[in-house]
Amino acid sequence: MTSNTQVNTMEHLPSGLRVCCTIPDIFYLPELVFGGLVWVLVACTQVVPENPQGWVMMVSVFCFVFTFLWMMMFTCGCHSNKSSWAAADFVYHFIATVFYLSASVALAKVTLDMRDNGRLQDYQLDISAVVFSYATTLLYFVHTLLSAVRWKSF
Repeated sequence: MTSNTQVNTMEHLPSGLRVCCTIPDIFYLPELVFGGLVWVLVACTQVVPENPQGWVMMVSVFCFVFTFLWMMMFTCGCHSNKSSWAAADFVYHFIATVFYLSASVALAKVTLDMRDNGRLQDYQLDISAVVFSYATTLLYFVHTLLSAVRWKSF
């Protein structure tokens, strides 16, 4: 009975390569890819109001680095299958979702403002960055919801 309970509990917080194929942890890799694309696309543009672009860069770099570290900690099994890690996973992804949403809105506003005043290539790069930024926001949001479900069922 105890071993059966232990096996069911272990399925809540996977470690090793199981991180890449369990829900919600399967979202780590797409979050890294899409977040990296936002980072690269924003870094390629030159926009007159640097402040919103700086916020977007800060969010994308912070979330990229922290998501990678978080995924590595899960992969190495640092969580020891404790419910506090499930809660921390939910909190981190919630914060990342709010940050990315605010960055996406700011980036979209800057992109709309430069429609007539900027270079065409920067405008097109910013449009791509906005699309990937909202896609990354969606990925973090879904990961947040699924992490909340996992935390509550832990």
